[in-house]
Amino acid sequence: MSEKALNKKNVIITGAGIGIGKATALAFGKKNYRVIVTDILEAEGLQTVAEINTAGGVAEFHILDVTSTPQTDALVNDIETLYGPIDCLVANAGIAHRIPLDELTDEKWDRTFDIDLKGMMRLVRAAAGKMKTLDDGSIICLSSIMGVAYGWDEHVAYSAAKAGVVGLVRALAVELAKDGIRVNGVAPGYIKTAQALSVQHSLGEAGLEQAASFIPMGRVGDPEDIADVIVFLASDSSRYLTGQVLTVDGGLMVGRY
Repeated sequence: MSEKALNKKNVIITGAGIGIGKATALAFGKKNYRVIVTDILEAEGLQTVAEINTAGGVAEFHILDVTSTPQTDALVNDIETLYGPIDCLVANAGIAHRIPLDELTDEKWDRTFDIDLKGMMRLVRAAAGKMKTLDDGSIICLSSIMGVAYGWDEHVAYSAAKAGVVGLVRALAVELAKDGIRVNGVAPGYIKTAQALSVQHSLGEAGLEQAASFIPMGRVGDPEDIADVIVFLASDSSRYLTGQVLTVDGGLMVGRY
């Protein structure tokens, strides 16, 4: 292993093949981190890794279905065996499907929670033990403006799961603080991602353009706007910040009357 690779901190990012996850992986690649890119999207994950390595960073890809406890435990164990305790976790993987209430089956509800909330718990549970030995570390969980401020019609499961992320962050922050691990969250507003651009499940391009008209900063966010906040939360600059969920929305929450 090269000297460059030996001196890296370790970050695992879920859902890092596209969108906010990819932007976050690229941002960590520019810092002193070995980026463990995970996703169920293999081609997209490998592309993220290629971009990081081409830019001079260190990254590798691992398939991960966050609904699988054995897969999650095995991934964390493999990374710890190779590189030691994980310095940072970014629990980003999630889905948002438009489902009217009368079509919301138990199975569809459980599927959303299994990915958007329980998947985060699986990752933290697997990694926290060794993270504690560092007496340092940062965990960042992705919520949503639809989980902290607004309801979203025909997205009951998504809104409820993302609200649950807030409780997860708070409880983990209290439990892990004594071990030097900080736990925070980010609640993105309207961000230009494949998910948001989906007409079937979200606003679509026209809806995003309309949203920009009532965002005080005058634009919909880019994935990089969220990624930079996540990197801040992982850094020593946020050393006295834990148990918080930062809303990053261009002023939307404070600007709508």
